Amino acid sequence: MLSQRKTGAILSYVNIIASLLVGLVYTPIMLRLLGQSEYGLYSLIGSVVGYLSILDLGLSNTIVRYIARNRVTNSDTSEAELNWLFLFIYSIIGVITAVVGSILYANIETLFSNTLSSGEMERAKLMMLLLIFNFTFTFPLSVFGSIMQAYERFIWLRIVNILRVLLNPLIVLPLLMAGYGSVMMVIISTVLNFACLLTNVYYCFHYLHVKFKRGNYQYSFLKEIMIYSFFIFLNIIMDKIYWGTGQFILGIVSGTLEVAIYAVAMQFMLMYMNFSTAISGVLLPKVTMMIANRTNSEELTNLMIKIGRLQYIIISYILLLFLLIGKEFLYLWAGENYLSAYPIVLLLMGALFIALVQNAGIAILQAMNLNKYRMSVYSIIAFINVIVSIPLARMYGGIGCAIATALALVLSTGVIMNRYYQKKIHINVKRFWKNIGSMSTSAIVLIVGGYLVQYFIPFTYSWSHFFIKFLVYSIVYFLLLFTLNMNSYEKGIFYTIFNKVKRGM
Repeated sequence: MLSQRKTGAILSYVNIIASLLVGLVYTPIMLRLLGQSEYGLYSLIGSVVGYLSILDLGLSNTIVRYIARNRVTNSDTSEAELNWLFLFIYSIIGVITAVVGSILYANIETLFSNTLSSGEMERAKLMMLLLIFNFTFTFPLSVFGSIMQAYERFIWLRIVNILRVLLNPLIVLPLLMAGYGSVMMVIISTVLNFACLLTNVYYCFHYLHVKFKRGNYQYSFLKEIMIYSFFIFLNIIMDKIYWGTGQFILGIVSGTLEVAIYAVAMQFMLMYMNFSTAISGVLLPKVTMMIANRTNSEELTNLMIKIGRLQYIIISYILLLFLLIGKEFLYLWAGENYLSAYPIVLLLMGALFIALVQNAGIAILQAMNLNKYRMSVYSIIAFINVIVSIPLARMYGGIGCAIATALALVLSTGVIMNRYYQKKIHINVKRFWKNIGSMSTSAIVLIVGGYLVQYFIPFTYSWSHFFIKFLVYSIVYFLLLFTLNMNSYEKGIFYTIFNKVKRGM
């Protein structure tokens, strides 16, 4: 199992890199071949039907937890009964998905008749049917992937996913060049999804010899599962509202062109969030042990500052580079028609900055079993965000949705959660932000210097000029950070990485 974990971890990074490279190389080609309006239609229907994913109810994580726990404490019979229970629940969810999807399909003209042409409406209906079919059968079949995770069969899962990431553009691009459009993309995605799911089914029966048996389940056990799943479910809803609702609302009030621009902005936000969680994602075990040892609030504050400063280095770097050369990158990467995504991304990156710098606080809440408050607050604010987004989208389009989401993020992750950290956990929030603020010197110098350079030296939009500025700004910023703002611990990490790279060379 150690080999599975180590190789699985390596393959996880391979998967992230593959997804990033495919996104950077495949997306601009696809945007140009598909066209802005057709890409907007594709993104719109994907975001609408994507709401069906919340019917997962947080159970995929629950399956992994309970089956893994059962492998240690119980018999093969009880495991077979667990497998049957989760398969039965997911089969019911599949039926509910078909019903809810049918209701969505029946109302598609009511929702989008003012913004879609007759031809777009026909393609939208066909894509919606395909995606509803996809979700309906994905739910029960996904049980097998969760079982494999519980058995720590990470190598197979990661390799299959990497193959899907790579195969999709390799199949889609020739067909786009041949004149096929968004419907073809959904068909290919559906076929690849079912191929991956069926390989998991084969693995479970052939290698793990998984069995299913109906059992008698006590109410207390079912209640425990429901409570555990509920707050994971809230997190799914919150994420879907924050990062999927904008496209849905714009599809109703603005049309496919605004949806396409907002969808491109969301791709950047996804990459931003993935980079930022690289450090905080491994904190929970350490924080849990600290809480178990009755660590005081002073030590927890020191931990938040320590991790927050490291998060700041990564997040501020991405944010500053996008501020200085993000518009140029959008022009070269996606085309002139997508330049209006620049203020959307910038606004959301800035609003999300608070939450990402304080990610260590989430691990502390989880370790203290206080995450319910956070998820409840985030969910309420997320629903208010939807209400506010509708009139702002009518008036200002995509930037209106971004304003509503940014305000919601600042209110929930900034104002409310910082007050909660201070009052409930007794984190010294003022000292935390004073410490983070002290690192801003480098950012201010880079911003001023960068804008002065661009004002006095006229650069044309070209990949060569972009990479020159990218390298210069990156080197200057990290030199400034190292000289002006990094403490001995952070410099030690830098020296360790540098020495490892040097030895590797």
